[in-house]
Amino acid sequence: MGTFAITNIGTLVSGELGAPILEADTVVITDGMITGIGGAEIATDAAVKVDANGATVLPGLIDSHVHPVIGDFTPRQKQMDFIESSLHGGVTTMISAGEAHLPGRPKNPAGVKALALLAHECFKNARPAGVKVHGGALILEHGLTEADFAELAAAGCWLVGEVGLGGVNKPEDAAPMVEWAHKHGFKVLMHTGGTSIPGSSTVSADDVAAVRPDVVCHLNGGPTSVSPEQLARVITETDLAVEIVQCGNAKSARTIARMLDERGELHRLILGNDAPSGTGVIPLGMLRNLAFLSSLADVDAAKAVCCATGTTARVFGLDTGIIEVGRAGDLVVVDTPMGSAGTDALDALRCGDLPGIAMVVIDGQIKAQVSRNTPPPQRKAAIIS
Repeated sequence: MGTFAITNIGTLVSGELGAPILEADTVVITDGMITGIGGAEIATDAAVKVDANGATVLPGLIDSHVHPVIGDFTPRQKQMDFIESSLHGGVTTMISAGEAHLPGRPKNPAGVKALALLAHECFKNARPAGVKVHGGALILEHGLTEADFAELAAAGCWLVGEVGLGGVNKPEDAAPMVEWAHKHGFKVLMHTGGTSIPGSSTVSADDVAAVRPDVVCHLNGGPTSVSPEQLARVITETDLAVEIVQCGNAKSARTIARMLDERGELHRLILGNDAPSGTGVIPLGMLRNLAFLSSLADVDAAKAVCCATGTTARVFGLDTGIIEVGRAGDLVVVDTPMGSAGTDALDALRCGDLPGIAMVVIDGQIKAQVSRNTPPPQRKAAIIS
């Protein structure tokens, strides 16, 4: 793929909560991986150079909660190209929380295994618009055995969709399966809150504590939130990763973010859309999450970006989301949108505005330039060689 470089970066957000801003103005990517971070001199031999013109560069955003099916189509909303549209919202990676919207979704062990493997293989072989979709999240149904988890793991599957979406929705039934999943290297997500679709179930703090998933999905509701008392119990009585989604309860989202920030536990907070869903498709949902946290929940804007990138990458064991040597070269060039009171992208987020996207890069390849969905950025990235 050759060498690609972005120079003249105004602010470089690392994706790491401990040091969210990097003192560098150039990033070099070779054969898809970041190989240099520093001054302009490191880009001398790059085959492709991009001048960021003083704009901000972020790691590619990771949507931690997507319900795809196969390809870039959602039967839930009868809409094509929703993944490509999210690329224009700065999303370079998506994580499936279960392919629950497949018409006639199978609900027996053989069927749910087949669906998980099919989705996993399809998204591995064909990235819609270049976005890295981690599909094939097994939905738990009665009759699954440890051998089934071992078989899927051997085939490359590694996600368990939201516990509570399928027929296995009681802690005493789910907990043994979650133990099998963890034994075989799966990351487990768990629905939290009120019932979202027919067939799913309401999940409480006690249920979460008994099952111990890797991610407490949409603690702010998907779309219905648990009570403030339940929110507090999940945060104070567990050490699990907690997810806020765009398609949830905004008041609860603010409570969660503030509580985790005050406790010094933003390293537990990840962000997603929970779309496609009944709420719809929200191409700019991840940017809206960042603006919400920065402007209304008083979370530092650069740290909010980290929650949507590096923190999510660490929770799921991904090689993207952090701008450091050896990580995947997934970047977004953003700036304050035209007309905003913000002076740069991070300041725009503090004002509650959505930044304008100037360029999206995946594995060192330009996948989008000026976004067709965001407001236009004041400073635009230019290909100079």
